[in-house]
Amino acid sequence: MMNHRHSRRGFISLTGAGIAGIISGPWLGAAAAAEWQDADLVVFNARVYTVDSRTPKVEAFAVKAGRFVAIGPTADIKAFIGKGSQTLDAKQMTIVPGFIDCHNHAPGNVLVYEVVVGNPYVVEFVTIDSIVGKLRAKAREIPPGTWVEGYFFDDTKVKDNRQLNVHDLDKVSKDHPVAVHHRGGHTSFYNSKALEMADINKQTPNPPGGTFDRDANGELNGRVTDRAMNALNRVGKRPTFTAEQTLQRDRDGLAYISKQFVRYGVTSVHHEGGDLFALQQVRARGDLLHRVSYEASGKVLEAMIAGGIETGFGDEWIRLGATSEHTVDGSFSERTMALSTPYPGVEPPYKGNVTETQDDLNAWIERVHRAGIQVNCHANGDVAIDMVLTAVEQAQRMFPRADARPKITHCTLINDDLVRRMKALGAVPAAFTSYAYYNSDKFHFYGEELMKRSMAYRTFLDAGIVAAAGSDFSPGPFDPRMAIQGMVTRTGWDGQTWGANQRVSVEEALRINTINGAYNSHEEAIKGSITPGKLADFVVLSDDLYTVDKEKIKDITIVRTVVGGSTVYQA
Repeated sequence: MMNHRHSRRGFISLTGAGIAGIISGPWLGAAAAAEWQDADLVVFNARVYTVDSRTPKVEAFAVKAGRFVAIGPTADIKAFIGKGSQTLDAKQMTIVPGFIDCHNHAPGNVLVYEVVVGNPYVVEFVTIDSIVGKLRAKAREIPPGTWVEGYFFDDTKVKDNRQLNVHDLDKVSKDHPVAVHHRGGHTSFYNSKALEMADINKQTPNPPGGTFDRDANGELNGRVTDRAMNALNRVGKRPTFTAEQTLQRDRDGLAYISKQFVRYGVTSVHHEGGDLFALQQVRARGDLLHRVSYEASGKVLEAMIAGGIETGFGDEWIRLGATSEHTVDGSFSERTMALSTPYPGVEPPYKGNVTETQDDLNAWIERVHRAGIQVNCHANGDVAIDMVLTAVEQAQRMFPRADARPKITHCTLINDDLVRRMKALGAVPAAFTSYAYYNSDKFHFYGEELMKRSMAYRTFLDAGIVAAAGSDFSPGPFDPRMAIQGMVTRTGWDGQTWGANQRVSVEEALRINTINGAYNSHEEAIKGSITPGKLADFVVLSDDLYTVDKEKIKDITIVRTVVGGSTVYQA
């Protein structure tokens, strides 16, 4: 197959409309083959699940100039083989469109440069001693008063079967502030030195939208949630880098994470912010292996609004998508999302954290919506989802925009009224996918009645809502095989099944992770299915998703990942 680095430089934009003009019927037969003789790549003898309802399953396809130009039976598609064609006999392996992840923090530089205390990709249990040991080693390398920080911690993946606490982290150092950050991003655990430097003690009240947690005796236990973490972020020394060093770290991180994405068959990712300049540089040097829908915040979002740049600006590799998630409440996995009823069994009664006022949210959504930019809010609990819908409804009344597709990231806990309003607005949820398998050990905190309404893919699809896959990496692993297995079975790594009423079929799960993801960013015309005219992004699997034991979907091997007709990963 073509060399990825060289093909990227010579990428030719062949519009879907241009190809469609010479296509008659759902697949291009031998009669038109002369027009596209000498295809760049011909794949045959495969089980191709196209995710195109007009021609759902074929044996073969041809690729030219980075796009699918023909699909159909092996005998017909072989007519596209010319002198310069690469060929792939798939030997009856399964091929599906490239997977699309609609919510990912793509924190590559954390993986490359920071202390990682948990496994980012799979279920793996660690010990508190191993966390303390890794952080102690880091503390020995840096001066007192400087932060020692660990990442990718998961509070329910600990062999000790108890919560990490301030006393554990005091063993790391008495002279350094120490923090262990939950992979969910809404809670962190601190040592006594860190709390002391921030002037936090057991008399300190909880700020709006956050908590300083306490043990049974009323003493600080080191766990701090959501907006309360701001007090800790303001103290202590952190390493400083020049602008060029920061850029280099971002480039290294993006190149690294891109390799991980394609290793798991993920060919398009919605990036939550990050350095847009670094991203462009990584692409220019040929190290961007996946396509990016860049979700802006801060200076980039302000520049878009000021410069009149709408969602959709860019090309097939880097395109400006929705905004980065505008946070309205806390976390599902860390049990801080905003609920209309108290958390089961929690005393004193606790309903989670709302992190934005309705007035501020209304103003933000109206401003972004008026600018022609796709709104995207982080809303987990039913309270937060209601707030987002209220703000979008108001913005649409004031400034109607057709097909705006307001994006709700996570959109975890729903009810019938919220679903009705989402459908009316054409909202596009990017709900958790790998959580059903990876985080089943946390669902007892909510109970079966709430879990029947959580990660509600069945409800969304039945209502005609185009729900997409949002791994939320780093909070959740981004492996689409783990995602599909969890969505189909609703059974976790621990054998527990929660909310089985929200199960979807394999076919539906595949759509959610492909074409629905393309729809989420207004890109369904160019990607998400194996259709003539669309970008040639696909994944070769060792086993058939449809026939393999549903409990083994996560173990299917990714044999090859192809983006724009070029192999970017091979097992």
